[in-house]
Amino acid sequence: MKLNKKLLATGVLAASMFAGQAYGAVSAAEAAKLGDSLTPMGAEKAGNGGEIPAWTGGLTTPPSDYKGDGVYVNPFPGEKPKFTINQGNVDQYADKLSPGQVAMIKKYDDYVMPVYETHRSAAYPKEVMDETVANASKVELIKDGNGLGNYESATPFPIPQNGLEAIWNHITRYRGGSVQRNVGQVTPTAGGDYSVVKFQDELTWRTYLSDYEPGEDPNVLFYFKQAITGPARLAGNVLLVHETIDQVAEPRRAWVYNAGQRRVRRAPQVAYDGPGTAADGMRTSDNFDMFNGAPDRYNWELVGKQEMYIPYNSYKLVDPSLNYDQIIKAGHINQDLTRYELHRVWHVRATLKEGERHIYAQRDFYIDEDTWQAAVIDHYDGRGELWRVAEAHAMQFYDQVVPWYAIEVLYDLLSGRYLALGLTNEETDPYEFGVERRSRDYTPAALRRAGTR
Repeated sequence: MKLNKKLLATGVLAASMFAGQAYGAVSAAEAAKLGDSLTPMGAEKAGNGGEIPAWTGGLTTPPSDYKGDGVYVNPFPGEKPKFTINQGNVDQYADKLSPGQVAMIKKYDDYVMPVYETHRSAAYPKEVMDETVANASKVELIKDGNGLGNYESATPFPIPQNGLEAIWNHITRYRGGSVQRNVGQVTPTAGGDYSVVKFQDELTWRTYLSDYEPGEDPNVLFYFKQAITGPARLAGNVLLVHETIDQVAEPRRAWVYNAGQRRVRRAPQVAYDGPGTAADGMRTSDNFDMFNGAPDRYNWELVGKQEMYIPYNSYKLVDPSLNYDQIIKAGHINQDLTRYELHRVWHVRATLKEGERHIYAQRDFYIDEDTWQAAVIDHYDGRGELWRVAEAHAMQFYDQVVPWYAIEVLYDLLSGRYLALGLTNEETDPYEFGVERRSRDYTPAALRRAGTR
C-alpha cells in the first residue's frame, strides 16, 4: 500500500505552517473544560451515544481475586466478543481500522480481531491528573518544538493544538513513577520458530528519585536501565539511558555494559533508527514503547480525532496459565487471545523532513484519547509502501492506577516476521511499582556493577 502523495504533501504543508507559529498553553477558558466536558487528561467525557460509554473515573479497584503480586487477573472474565473482524467482513469495518490493520487481516486468513464491549478503564492518580490540568495553561513547546517550557511532570498538553503536542503527550505520559519489570521479547521467523530474550527493565522518572532535588538535571525526563537476563550468550549485557527532553540540544545519554568485554562504553546509536536491543533487526531504537526519543526529524500533522477499533483491556495476554507457545504463532500473535474495543483516537501523521534520514518515511499514529498512549502505528518506507504495523495491547494496572501496555507487537508485512515485547506469562515477579532508586543508581559506575558476567 502506497502513501497518498497528495495527502502527504498537504501534511507537510500543514506542518510547515505550524513551524512559524508559537506552540503555547491554551487559554483559561479552554483549560476550564478539563474536568467538565473533558476528562482531566483531555478526553471527551461523554460517550458517543452508542458503543463508546461516558468516562466515569476508570478502573481503580482491583478484582477480588487479585493477589497484589503483579500478576494481573482479568476484571472482565465472563465477557465474549460481540463480533469478529476477519477477511470476510473487513471492508465493512475499514473506516474504523488503520490501513495497517486492514493489511494484516488481508495478508493472514487467521489474523482476526475479536471486538468486545468498550470499557473506558483508563485512570491516573489524582496528583497526575491535577498536574495535567495545571499544565494546560502553562506548558509551552520551545526550541522549535524540541523542548518543553514550564514543564515538570505529567501530561503537558491535555488539549493539543497540533500533532507535535499530541506526540509529546505520548512520550511524557505517566507510567508509574518508578517501576521494575521482568519481560520477554521474541522475533519469530516467518515459520514461527523463536527464542526468548529476557530483560529486567527499570524506569524511574527524575522527580521520583528518592534524592530528587528540584532544578537538578532539568533536561532529563527519566532514567532507564535494561539488563539482559537470558539467553546465556547475551546475559549480563546492560543498557543505561538518561532520557533527555531536548535531544537536539543534548542528545540522549546512553551507555552499554558489554559482559564479554567487561567494559562500559557510550552508545550514541541508541536513538532514531539505530537497532533495537537484541531485536534481530526487527525494530529501531525509537520503536520501543511504540515511539520514543527525539521528534525533530519529522513534520507532525494533527489529522484529527476518529473512532477506531484498538487493542484494549488485554488481560488475556498476561494470563500466567498460558505459555509463550500459546501466544507466539507464525506471522502474528494468537489473535484469539486479543481484545479490541471501539475508542476515540487522535490521528497524528509524521512525515520525514527534507534532508533528514530515517528508515521510516512516514508514520501514522493512532493515540488513545483517554491515556495518550499510541495504540496503533503504521510505518511506511522510503518508496511510500506500507511496511510495518505496530499494535500496543493496552491494559490498566488497576492497583497502581497506571495505564500501560501488556505487550507491544511490530509486524513486518514484507518479511512476514514480527517482534513481540513485554511478555510476562512465564516470568516471575513481572512488575514491581514504587521501587526506590537514587541518582547514583543510574550512573555508568552503577552500570558496571550491574553486569553479571
